[in-house]
Formats: sequence, structure tokens, C-alpha cells
Amino acid sequence: MPAFVTFGRILFAVLFIYTGATKLFAMQATADVIAAKLVVPDIIAPYAKQIETATAMTTPQLLAIAIGGLEIIAGLMIALNFGARFFAMLLIVYVAVATVLFYDFWNMAAPDNAKMLVDALKNLSIIGALCMIIGYGRTTRPAEAAYGDV
Repeated sequence: MPAFVTFGRILFAVLFIYTGATKLFAMQATADVIAAKLVVPDIIAPYAKQIETATAMTTPQLLAIAIGGLEIIAGLMIALNFGARFFAMLLIVYVAVATVLFYDFWNMAAPDNAKMLVDALKNLSIIGALCMIIGYGRTTRPAEAAYGDV
């Protein structure tokens, strides 16, 4: 694999490793943000109560742990290039859902939504980079013909 691609994967993965660790170290703050934005659907509520009882933790706390762990593990796997495509797909789903749930810029007035809009666009570019990781694959490819060289 070319050195720039390897270096780029590592630098890109740092984002997820850092934010995942931050979520785990500040778990209660992360759980509070999740609790403010997310409501457990009625169909899942009985199962969530059973898990809460078994773990003695609230659903937002459990989600904070799961999300932090996902970000750290996926970031490490992308950096090390083990199962990078699979973990990139998981992160695409996670980033897309998080963008819709937490960056509701469409519900804000035009000048006030600027920061949220920029953050949502950053997430969109992260999804694009994850798509490139999926498309690039594990190994380098031989020189391919350009579109005009058919």
C-alpha cells in the first residue's frame, strides 16, 4: 500500500479514536447529550428496561459506552487496515444517524444554524472519506486504464 494512503488512513482514524475515547472518559456528559436528543421507541422499551436492570445503567449510558467503543475499535481497525471496509460501513451508518439526530439545522433560523450546518457538512465529508476507504479496499490495484483509454 502506498505510504500516503497508509498515512492518510492513520490520520483519518485518529478522529474516531480520539472522539471515542472522549465519549468514554466523559461518559455521563455523553449520556446526557444522548438522553436529551434520543427517545427509546415503545417497541424497544421493554427490552431496554431489561438491559438497564441487568447492568444497573441507563440506556443513554449504555449507548455512550457502545458508541465510544465502536469509534475506538473502528478507528483502530481502519488505521491498521484490518476489516477496514466493514468498519467503514459501520461508521457510515453511525455518522449518518448521528448527523440526522444531533444536527437538526433545518429546525433553526438561518443565521443561528450556521455552526450546525457546517458540522453536518463535515459529517457528510467524513462519510465521503469512509466511502473512499470502502472503494479503495485492502490492497493496491495495478494501474488501471483511464476512462478515455477504452
